[in-house]
Amino acid sequence: MSLTIPPRVLGALAVACAAALVLAACGQSAAPQAASARNPDVLVFAAVPSENAQTLQQAYQPLITLLTKETGKQIRFQPATDYAAVIEAQRSGKVDIAQYGPLSYVLARNTGVKASPIAAQLATKGGESGYRSYGIVPAGSPIHDLASLRGKKVCFVDPNSTSGHLYPSAALLDAGLNPDKDVTPVMTGGHDASVLAVASGQCDAGFAEDYMVDKILPSKGQLKAGQVSVLWRSEVIPGSPVAISDDLDPALKAKITEAFQTKANLDYLNANGICATTCTGVDDAGDWGYVKVDDSFYDGVRKVCSTTRDKQCGAT
Repeated sequence: MSLTIPPRVLGALAVACAAALVLAACGQSAAPQAASARNPDVLVFAAVPSENAQTLQQAYQPLITLLTKETGKQIRFQPATDYAAVIEAQRSGKVDIAQYGPLSYVLARNTGVKASPIAAQLATKGGESGYRSYGIVPAGSPIHDLASLRGKKVCFVDPNSTSGHLYPSAALLDAGLNPDKDVTPVMTGGHDASVLAVASGQCDAGFAEDYMVDKILPSKGQLKAGQVSVLWRSEVIPGSPVAISDDLDPALKAKITEAFQTKANLDYLNANGICATTCTGVDDAGDWGYVKVDDSFYDGVRKVCSTTRDKQCGAT
């Protein structure tokens, strides 16, 4: 694999605003901001791929179909280049429904985005809404702990990625390393890119979500058993939330909330013929569905933010 994405260091707002133009250029605003509750004919649903997927809308199509049916609205799905674009687009009213990562949601709220979480991704039925960050090295690497990463080239995902940057940064600090100065950071732009860069030896080590290492890449034949070794696992990170804009009409918000909390899962989708064939996942990670959460569910992320004092956490 040839890693062509250069390191990106996002400013808290300046570059984020520029990134938001990606969304703005793809369509008109979801609806202009107004003092009264909004009830637009078109709802814009934005998400960032967990990998460099070219078929993100296809992966989310079951949700798009479900939301269309439940709300009676046209759903315009908008893939984004990074979390900063989603944050700024929802801030400006260009996005109504956003699939965030835990950190990007906290950053959105900390920087004044008026949106509330209604549900979080759930990998397996009956499980917990959460996942882990992995620190990985190529097979046979002499690196056996995070402290040994000093002076090494380390792949991260995105400055606003929870499992691909925030939690790893906290772990490096605990190991006595400054994640900005004691390693050479490379922002790959995707969890898959981070893993594959490590597997090919382009990075001495890297960080990514557990499902990318354990499930997604192996199922696609892109990562062979034993190609990378896991040297660090984080605590459980709260699942990635869907947040809806607070200024939407209350009745419309209720419909969207009900859809995500009770119907956006493989059992309901398959029982009600939402997919042309059998649904295998509700998103690009192949998750089973969503579960109800609220803002307090992300207090653990805020705690890690206070530990790292990461500028990507925004004001606290």
